[in-house]
Amino acid sequence: MASYEDWNRIDDEDDEELQDSSWYEGKKDVILFAIDCSESMHEPRDDPEYEDVKTCHVLRALEAAMQIQKRKVIVGPSDSVGIMMFNTTRRNDATDQGSEIKKGNFVFQAISTINSPKVQELIQLIDTARQEPDFLRETFPPLQGSRVPMGDVFTSCNWIMRDGAPKTATKRVFLITNEDNPHSVPGGDRLLTSARTTLIDLTQAGIVVEPFFISSEEKPFDVSRFYSSVLLPTNLVEDDEEDGTLLPEAVSITRMEDLLSQMRFREVPKRALFSIPFELAENFVIGVKGYGLVTEQKKGSYKYFVDLGDRMEVAESRTVYSYQGGKQVDRSKIVYGMGLGEVVGGDKTEDHVDDQGGVTRTTSANSRVFYTADEMKSFRTLGLEPKIKLLGFKSRKELKFEHNVKHSFFIYPDEMTYSGSKRTFSALLKTMIKKKRIALALALTRRNASPVFCTLVPQAEKSEEGGWNEPAGFHLVPLPYADDMRATPDQCLNAARAPDELKDKARQFVEKLTVKNGSYPPDSYPNPALAFHNAQLEASAFREEFDPENFEDLTLPTYESLHKRAGHLIKDWKQALLEDESATLVVEPPAGSRRKAEFLKSKGEPVAGNKAVLVDRVGSWFDTHI
Repeated sequence: MASYEDWNRIDDEDDEELQDSSWYEGKKDVILFAIDCSESMHEPRDDPEYEDVKTCHVLRALEAAMQIQKRKVIVGPSDSVGIMMFNTTRRNDATDQGSEIKKGNFVFQAISTINSPKVQELIQLIDTARQEPDFLRETFPPLQGSRVPMGDVFTSCNWIMRDGAPKTATKRVFLITNEDNPHSVPGGDRLLTSARTTLIDLTQAGIVVEPFFISSEEKPFDVSRFYSSVLLPTNLVEDDEEDGTLLPEAVSITRMEDLLSQMRFREVPKRALFSIPFELAENFVIGVKGYGLVTEQKKGSYKYFVDLGDRMEVAESRTVYSYQGGKQVDRSKIVYGMGLGEVVGGDKTEDHVDDQGGVTRTTSANSRVFYTADEMKSFRTLGLEPKIKLLGFKSRKELKFEHNVKHSFFIYPDEMTYSGSKRTFSALLKTMIKKKRIALALALTRRNASPVFCTLVPQAEKSEEGGWNEPAGFHLVPLPYADDMRATPDQCLNAARAPDELKDKARQFVEKLTVKNGSYPPDSYPNPALAFHNAQLEASAFREEFDPENFEDLTLPTYESLHKRAGHLIKDWKQALLEDESATLVVEPPAGSRRKAEFLKSKGEPVAGNKAVLVDRVGSWFDTHI
């Protein structure tokens, strides 16, 4: 008999919504760097890495963009990156892609797929700028006495994305500036309204703006002067409420050497796993997006290349089905069935249509039943369309810790699909938090998935001093079936328990080593094995020397700090553990009972052999007796 996974796997090249997350990982990402080239961004400053060397904010921003591009050559070769400079007098040529953008903006690198020559061009520009302090000022001359309206900057970003970015890609703009009031001129209110309007147009085109604000002691950055009125709020509060002007995740950078680390933190886009309707009642629907909170990042898939003599190109692979003789089979004629041993007399299935249009399928004896791909999908989805259907509410006390046996999703309102989704979602969330309720729902997240009963756990927005933020929304937790719940073994219940004195000693050093702010941002700590692999590939791609000693593993503990803060407490705990008699107690698990071979014994067949032999023996008996 075919395995359960084989029976449930349907190859459908036309359906992008597969059960695994390969479609999610393969989605393209587009980043447009929008770098301010005003006079203050060109001011020379001491380089934090090199002595007696001057740098500037523009140079540091270009270096960060270069490092992101170098990483994407390895981890995202299908992604695209572009660089636009604003507040500069330099203009694009009439034949360039950026020739039609607003005045004061210059497309230094048009949006295109990441490639080594493009990165080498940027590296050469940065190397020259380090040797010649005035090189960047001459290359991107700043505007004198005026600034480009931010509305024109956002409009130019929109046009650049429109012409260069794929429609299905995740599109983002990394805005880098140190000016907190770009419209400090007469008519500033009109320019502010224009900037907010054009930013809304940018958002409706599926483009997200992620700002990086540069702050310093001599020029602190105050978001309340302009950007708090322009950037769109990300909370679930309506505009007419008092706290409805919260900014999206904005980075205030006080040390320019932290710019790259902050960009890497946001380098991986927060892509939605699904965007489906949320049915609250009959004919009452809002839109939501679902995000995966836990995703394993793996090495890139291997590719096959064809040597064409003068160049290497990626080989395009495709799957075809053929039967004996090599003739290709039409995919629409492929049917699916279960293998139940050798069939006697061949397979014969007929469909009969009655007077009411119903179809009855008859199968001859000793033959298999076959189903079409559409029928197989209907078995899996039960004929439902992707959506979340609200079933009812229960007390939060009804949800137990052991009910969470699978990774949950985080859902957030999607105002673009259904107008009013944000307001309705916010009202439901606030009411459930106030009444301490959870919701029961039936969820089908994709067309090729299976419906599952879930619980919706509300989460209020929470901000920390360090900048870590828990957004408001619902956790969509798949509920387990009865078979998913396992009883606790008796030996664990009867095992020895640590005395209170030993627990107190352990609690002392654990509290000393607690993560700051009580949160752990996983984006700040990449997989060290994967990062080491990518660092070697990056050095090979750009023909640079790779020194393993210079590789930094961010997941390694700071041993000196740990020993200084809690070393003596750990020693006291270890000593108490060695002196405790219950710590050395060994609990022997009971021996398992062997299952009897009842079926073969009842049929007079031998019962000796391993599982595979016994299964084959059962199959042979059925082949000869049925």
